[in-house]
Amino acid sequence: FWAILSHKIQHPEMERLGKKKITDLTDGEHEKLRQMMINQKVLGLSLSSGGHLTHGFRGNISSKMMQSFEYDVDPKTGEIDYVALEKRAKQVRPLILIAGYSAYPRRLNFARFKEIASSVGAVLLVDMAHFAGLVAGGVFQGEYNPIPYADVVTTTTHKTLRGPRGGLVLCRREYAPAVDRGCPMVLGGPLPHVMAAKAVAFEEALSPSFRIYARQVVSNCQVLAEEMQSKVGGVLTKGSDNHLLVCDVMSAFSLTGRQAEAALHRAHLTVNRNLIPEDPLGAWFTSGVRMGTAALTTLGMDETCMKEVASIIIDLLRKTKPLPKGNLPLTQTQVDISPEDLLQAQTRVADLLRSYPLYQEIPDIEMVRSSQAGSSCGAASR
Repeated sequence: FWAILSHKIQHPEMERLGKKKITDLTDGEHEKLRQMMINQKVLGLSLSSGGHLTHGFRGNISSKMMQSFEYDVDPKTGEIDYVALEKRAKQVRPLILIAGYSAYPRRLNFARFKEIASSVGAVLLVDMAHFAGLVAGGVFQGEYNPIPYADVVTTTTHKTLRGPRGGLVLCRREYAPAVDRGCPMVLGGPLPHVMAAKAVAFEEALSPSFRIYARQVVSNCQVLAEEMQSKVGGVLTKGSDNHLLVCDVMSAFSLTGRQAEAALHRAHLTVNRNLIPEDPLGAWFTSGVRMGTAALTTLGMDETCMKEVASIIIDLLRKTKPLPKGNLPLTQTQVDISPEDLLQAQTRVADLLRSYPLYQEIPDIEMVRSSQAGSSCGAASR
């Protein structure tokens, strides 16, 4: 963000003033420049529509450094309406248009985003933190690949890219000098061990096996979404094109997202509660739960396993007692599951994981003891 502000606002203003260095500005000139920068506009996908906190959510610093505006998904389809987005962009006329998400289950058309950004003179910033592995793995191609269209691309390296916790910024040449001045702008000391880990991750992402992994992530997620939708409904957009899905657990199970999250965590299933469009329960309790398949795919699980995962989730949440009618979750956050039902779910999770150890080189006594039992979802598929 600051690199774009520097390139688009700070540098032209300093040229106008005939100043070469920021330290050459008078106090008055610097304050005027600062006000110019923080009064620029950013337009991003709303949090309830699947956008990220950093895309202008009012509780996040991204809304403090600029004026933030939101666009939403179509409430009926749950998908981005590009005609409505273009209308919103022309209304706001932002300096930065953000394309990206943390809980949106469909692909984005970056060619269309670029058209919209260009029509209002905006910089197209793509946050591909969640789906960078699907770009690197060749799953997102053509108009669904952000690289040919974006002015700036940001990503983490630890999600579908499967690298260390960290980030990466890609940009067109005109933005490179500003991006490279991350120090002294916002960056401090470098972390060489993380750099080395990123290099390993990038090398892995160039391998044929990574492309297989990326395709399997999407295939697994589609099967998981199909199972959830066909058995209980509530899956936003009724499916997925990427690595994640969001399920409206309030409509499917009469549970808040927080209750469903807690119940699944107790059964050793890691998910997170998540807003859904126009969520009546707010960001703390939520009506939805987000699930992803990247980690399960890395373990070697396939579509058959996803059916078992869906079955475990559905069976457990069906047995979790819902909120009493008329008493929404302002005071109730606990879940009520019988010990027997919880143990059954935990056992099924353990049975599934036994055939897919995190580190195959490290034997587990219990795993070795039961290795002849096999698996319900075909470990040989690895």
